[in-house]
Amino acid sequence: MIDSIDTDDTAAALRTATARLNRRLRAEAGQSEYTSAQVNVIRHLMEQGPATPSELARAEGVRQQSMSATVAALEAQGIVARRPDPDDKRASRVFMTPAGERAILEGRTAKQGWLIRTMTDRLTADERRILREAAALIERMLAP
Repeated sequence: MIDSIDTDDTAAALRTATARLNRRLRAEAGQSEYTSAQVNVIRHLMEQGPATPSELARAEGVRQQSMSATVAALEAQGIVARRPDPDDKRASRVFMTPAGERAILEGRTAKQGWLIRTMTDRLTADERRILREAAALIERMLAP
């Protein structure tokens, strides 16, 4: 029973800490205005390249209407743009704009900088090593 209580407490602490860390990182990057759906689309486009709204909707498991609204909001901010799909003239492909890519990469750099400064200022070398091990465990939890 003690293990169950410890696991419950650990899960709650991890959930709370990761949520707070995510909010802080988004604030450091100046990206607190992006919704989680928008972040997912940006991540998909940065990692996979241009995609149709239908492909994005399937990848994110949402209805096409929801994805259209997400893409339209990013488009209004100049983060993404559309161009005709060369394989299907009725469809469009969504891609990151150069300004959008710059903003996202600058945000990543700001997040990384904050993490490095904070870990260096507040954690010992042993604690940073433990944190690196914890990150590997979290990655293992996320593996399919």
